[in-house]
Amino acid sequence: MSAQPAAPAVPPDHVTVEIDGRSLVVPKNSMIIQAADKAGIAIPRFCYHDKLPIAANCRMCMVEVEMGGKPMPKPQPACATPVADGMKIQTQSQRALSAQRNVMEFLLINHPLDCPICDQGGECELQDLSMGYGRSVSRFVEQKRTIPDEDLGPLVETEMTRCIQCTRCVRVMADVAGTYELGGMERGERLQIGTYVGKPLMSELSGNVIDVCPVGALTNKPFRFKARAWELIARESIGYHDALGSNLWLHTRRGEVLRAVPRDNEAINECWLSDRDRYSNDGLRAADRAQKPMIRRNGELVETTWAEALAFVADRLRQAGGDVGALVAPLTSNEEGHLLAQLLRGLGSDHIDHRLRTLDFADAPVATPFEMPVAEIEKAKTILLVGCNPRHEIPLLNHRIRKAARAGAKVYAINPLDFEFNFELAGKTIAAPHALVDALLALAKAANNAGHLPESSALAQAIAGLAADASTQALIKQLADASASVVILGESAVQHPAASWLRAAARFVAKATNSAYNEIPAGANALGLSRAGVLPRAGGRDAAAMLAKPPKHLIVYHAGSQDTSAPAAYDHARSTADFHVYIGAYACKGVQRTAHAVLPIGLPPEIDGSYTNLDGSVQTLAAAAKLPGDARPGWKVLRALGSALSLDGFGFTEIDEVRAQMAAASAGAASAAIPTTMAQRQGIAAEATPTSVLAGKFARIATTAIYRADAVLRRTPALQAHPLNRSACVTLHPEDALALGLGNGANARVSGVALPVELSTRVPRGGAWVEAGHAATASLPPYGGALDIVKA
Repeated sequence: MSAQPAAPAVPPDHVTVEIDGRSLVVPKNSMIIQAADKAGIAIPRFCYHDKLPIAANCRMCMVEVEMGGKPMPKPQPACATPVADGMKIQTQSQRALSAQRNVMEFLLINHPLDCPICDQGGECELQDLSMGYGRSVSRFVEQKRTIPDEDLGPLVETEMTRCIQCTRCVRVMADVAGTYELGGMERGERLQIGTYVGKPLMSELSGNVIDVCPVGALTNKPFRFKARAWELIARESIGYHDALGSNLWLHTRRGEVLRAVPRDNEAINECWLSDRDRYSNDGLRAADRAQKPMIRRNGELVETTWAEALAFVADRLRQAGGDVGALVAPLTSNEEGHLLAQLLRGLGSDHIDHRLRTLDFADAPVATPFEMPVAEIEKAKTILLVGCNPRHEIPLLNHRIRKAARAGAKVYAINPLDFEFNFELAGKTIAAPHALVDALLALAKAANNAGHLPESSALAQAIAGLAADASTQALIKQLADASASVVILGESAVQHPAASWLRAAARFVAKATNSAYNEIPAGANALGLSRAGVLPRAGGRDAAAMLAKPPKHLIVYHAGSQDTSAPAAYDHARSTADFHVYIGAYACKGVQRTAHAVLPIGLPPEIDGSYTNLDGSVQTLAAAAKLPGDARPGWKVLRALGSALSLDGFGFTEIDEVRAQMAAASAGAASAAIPTTMAQRQGIAAEATPTSVLAGKFARIATTAIYRADAVLRRTPALQAHPLNRSACVTLHPEDALALGLGNGANARVSGVALPVELSTRVPRGGAWVEAGHAATASLPPYGGALDIVKA
């Protein structure tokens, strides 16, 4: 007898089921709808979403189920019925279809017939499924119910009469955003979804309720009534407002970006998108957008041709004699960064930097990829946040941390502010800027007591006389004992005036406890620009040095005063320069006042380019929108400028040739761009010392406002109207304010600047929180600086 093929073995954690006659092996405890989706079998649904908890309240996914040869007495919801061995499921039987059609009929009883004016038309799940499961004529003639709309803020538009109570939005706000702002009120026919008190959504991820809403109840407010889905062309792109590089689709019409929606990428942003990546496209159309090349004649900026502008700039730069510097915004693409670095070095200068908000360069800080990839952070068991507010720095990194916390991870924080997290902390230390270094050095001392020795002699000396208390020793043990742990260094540490000490201590703690070390790059493409050589080499000046001692010839690439650590010093540098050329997208009042030449270029949605995210992944994007006026892609402008200067390496015509140059130069650039040895980078400079604040003054705590982090965000009306975008103010601890005779809402003079006062116990004693990114606070000392505060 011939051998018979053996049936494939079923793994111990799987069961065998049959769906529509197909035998499938699926994981135990999975739901029928999950098994069907994996097999490509369509089951209609409204409330089910594979990234959200199961609600089972729309009942659209009813299927017929048979167990042990006996049919269940009634159809079952596929999203809430777990599979069992031997189960047989029918999704297309008469009984299942009848149940699905009856559910559709009930859903349409009160739904308004306003598809012709609904923004969801053409991409509406209810509209699509009603074609297959709905009746052509309703049997109900009673009056439809209506629900009053609720103002959820400047980003999300509501038409709650259309709501079918699937509760996807409620679960997004609870389980993804973590803010629990939406809920169901009343019961039965009177059930309504809303905030109850009529307040705007305060989450930085609120726009995701639009994507999950299966009807037109929640839509994109800035996009409302601008276009129909079938008029739009979808272009692949990435977010450029933080280093995550979220994948997204740009929807364009006739070359104009009208909206952005998420593009699935499990390794980066899953299926979500932060509000600033979703809504910032309106900033592309700002009134001060530079559209024509301009040069200064007789004291006035006048429009001119590209040929004349490039010749003018080349002639002035040729006369610089090497005294030329470049300040580069970190949203610049890899190709533009590479060419700008080549241009500066062709002119005999190494004064180039993209680290515009960095204050401490003692250890030559350079952005490095995450040691624990962002997708793995949700599996971490212990997480230490140092100077980090992930909700505002990288909202979708915060989502990963929150998932870890909800899965049982212990999250600790050492911060200059008691930031408002949307998960529980296992422990926290809040210290004013001058005490933050001491707090982290104490943690390093605890690691040292556990038998680990610092590689840096300066760090060893700094912790020699310190004592570690029980809480720091317990934290070191928690990090060391965890199967997966990570130390995340955020903006408030990286931009600290003694960042080299914080970085050295954090690296030592991570190494001593076998934890990953993740330092959040300062800007969308800080990692790529570091690799492209947009850093000073030996003898070159970094950003802080250029602001303190400005070069006579200054090139500013996409940057503005609010993108730097010292806006007043930046404005002085460009105002006093013999020649200031602005190469960027916005000709603001400051540019018009100080620039001798303006070369208008495109922003990331409008150009070809590549960006390197915090995991070190290079993502390439193609131009999705038309450039305004006579603006040109930056790499083409730099090519033409390099050719006008007769520099080597600028004879290419295609961007792929630039990328080939970059690949060929990458090894050399990596070793030459950093003016210190690897050992020095891992340690701290011996002369670096923690900062202190003068007696009787307050230490400034300067975080970057979430919607003022770059020039595009600062020009996006919807984001500027959002409640998270606070106006300029000074926030003090109530006891400090009481000592000064200041109350909440009072006016104070902060180092000569009049600011309203807010009181909060989230600010440590001795600290004064004044957000960066506001023109009104440009003259104040930078982060960690001493502030004089008196009653106005």
